[in-house]
Amino acid sequence: MSTIAFIGLGQMGAPMASNLLKQGHQLSVFDVNPLAVQALVDKGAKASATPSDAALDAEFVITMLPNGDLVRSVLFGDSGVCEGLSREALVIDMSTIHPLQTDTLIAGMRAKGFSMMDVPVGRTSDHAIAGTLLLLAGGTPQQVERATPVLMAMGNELIEAGGPGMGIRVKLINNYMSIALNALSAEATVLCEALGLSFDVALKVMSGTPAGKGHFTTSWPNKVLKGDLSPAFMIDLAHKDLGIALDVANLLHVPMPLGAASREVYNQARAAGRGREDWTAILEQVRASAGLNNQQC
Repeated sequence: MSTIAFIGLGQMGAPMASNLLKQGHQLSVFDVNPLAVQALVDKGAKASATPSDAALDAEFVITMLPNGDLVRSVLFGDSGVCEGLSREALVIDMSTIHPLQTDTLIAGMRAKGFSMMDVPVGRTSDHAIAGTLLLLAGGTPQQVERATPVLMAMGNELIEAGGPGMGIRVKLINNYMSIALNALSAEATVLCEALGLSFDVALKVMSGTPAGKGHFTTSWPNKVLKGDLSPAFMIDLAHKDLGIALDVANLLHVPMPLGAASREVYNQARAAGRGREDWTAILEQVRASAGLNNQQC
């Protein structure tokens, strides 16, 4: 079992630390909330007065904090982790922060002779309690291998994201897509209600199509990701159908800002001469708009 400093005992951090204790790891904990610290002490953890104190003799230091500024302060500030950290220790930041901040933090730790990786988590606080988090490991192969036994005390699935800083990048994209899709799904559901359509019927239909399954796992692998833009469903037809939906929504006074924004992307694709290409060619249109024409996923 390992000696671990755990810093940040919020809604996610507290159950994660608790699961480390359940697996027999020795924990020193720090948080600005004394009640959160005491709850872990009651389960067998050792309270620390400062991040530096927590890091003393730790093989691993885990940070789970609300933002990048706090992570920087905990690592580099007065009585920060760096003041008590062993050169042999591994710092694991599991916070969800700006990826460029992650890059800066990892570089700053490396400049001081310390080892650091990023492992943000997927799923919810319920999964944190159950120990079934998705672990998105950004680190060297050696770091990932070393950290895996500790990480798997907090989750049940670990994905190697491709090097330091890549864990937070894939977390960012996952959250962006999930959060935007949440709002788009709300638009579609309200349109169902305005049209008098049973949600159960909509759910049954959408659960079997790209609307519910997502394009990553349905339309894209068979078309654009293979370089095949021959039309199974043309952009022109997708544009037409989207326009009908938006017209109906307008007549029913249902706001559809995400749908309207999506139509602009289809407008751009048609203006670029892609109207008769497969609708998955929207990926190529967005790549072109971003100046990444030669990139491949």
